[in-house]
Amino acid sequence: MSSENRPSVPNSLNEHWMPFTSNKDFKENPRLITKAEGVYLTNHHGKTMIDASSGLFCNPLGHGRKEIISAITKQLETLDYTQPFQQGFGGSFDLATRISKHTPGNLNRIFYTICGSTAVDTAIKIAIAYHKAKGQGHRFRVVGRERAYHGMNIGGTSVGGMINNVKTFASILMPGVLHMRHTNLSDHKFVSGQPETGAELAEDLERLCANFGAENIAACIVEPTAGSTGCLVPPKGYLQRLREICDKHGILLIFDEVITGWGRMGSEFASQEFGVTPDIMTMAKATTNGVSPMGVVACKEEVYDGIVDNAPKGTIELFHGYTYSGIPVSVAAGLAVQDIIEKDDIFKRVKELSPYFQKAIFTLKDLDVVENIRGYGLMAAVDIKMDQKPGKAGFNCYKQCYESGVNFKATGDALIIAPMFISEKKHIDEIIEKLRTGINNYAKNKKN
Repeated sequence: MSSENRPSVPNSLNEHWMPFTSNKDFKENPRLITKAEGVYLTNHHGKTMIDASSGLFCNPLGHGRKEIISAITKQLETLDYTQPFQQGFGGSFDLATRISKHTPGNLNRIFYTICGSTAVDTAIKIAIAYHKAKGQGHRFRVVGRERAYHGMNIGGTSVGGMINNVKTFASILMPGVLHMRHTNLSDHKFVSGQPETGAELAEDLERLCANFGAENIAACIVEPTAGSTGCLVPPKGYLQRLREICDKHGILLIFDEVITGWGRMGSEFASQEFGVTPDIMTMAKATTNGVSPMGVVACKEEVYDGIVDNAPKGTIELFHGYTYSGIPVSVAAGLAVQDIIEKDDIFKRVKELSPYFQKAIFTLKDLDVVENIRGYGLMAAVDIKMDQKPGKAGFNCYKQCYESGVNFKATGDALIIAPMFISEKKHIDEIIEKLRTGINNYAKNKKN
């Protein structure tokens, strides 16, 4: 059967093992998306919903962008694939140049991967390779943070701080990983923007340096604002202090900007928004507007030079890469995204819309089942009061909101809201109205 004649509801739901999904629950009452355009989705019942999380943060420029579709089609008609090892094509170099115009400082060396998870593992490998090339191969430890999410590969799972991941895969995680505490403090309730307290939590890195030897630590990786675990905004001065400690001890600072990159916080990257430049930075998701998989690692020129210049001429400097590193179709999507960013002045749009969104999302504070709200830029989290066990309330509330016509990502008991960058005030109003309806319906059903 051709794809165009395929029914909207499959003949069987049994064979597909769905990721990060309650498979039994889903297959009893499936939520199938059949169409997407602009800020709206259509499900298999024909119901229109507003996309309040930009897909998984990866479609901020809207669904069905003709410019991206056209660029991909044209590329596939010319060059569908070329192996990325020992050869290349012009587009990947053009995109790297355009990306480097937005990255902070001199993070001008661009390495392509497949997604955010592979970008994180690549960043870790680059950090280890850099220290080894500089004669400091004894630096093997990597510091992550509790309540962090860095993808689902072994490296990202190891440095991440999602409890279920750590428990399930403890036997195969990377050795030498240490964790700082997360920054979500009890006095941060209902704070929009950066909390005033909590910068001292950065001293956890200094303590780990003292306890395990700073000379053994290769890198510290953090999300400038933790996304998938519920929009944990950094306290004022926190990231600056991490930068100072890393500089003091020769540790590379890695920012995971897979979610915060390309405007989510208001500036090009959270790095510029919060005024702290890392040594290595990851990005993915919005890089291609979610149309084709791509991850990117941006490195300071010194990191690149430290690895490349210390390798003999004619040898492979970094034994790492992927079959789909910088493939033509993803590069074409990335170049089209760069055109849209410039043409539509996307970063300015986000800056102007963010205050309206932050004010609107905090109007949900009056709902009894809402435990907390946090936010910055065009991202926020609404915590639902726990019901018997973690995650139950958030999942049930998410399903009620879906039925009310608003779609988003929920993690644990946090409803994570990340509107598209192309949204207008009327779309923000619609998101808030439908969130209110869905949360109220959850509260009513919970009592019954």
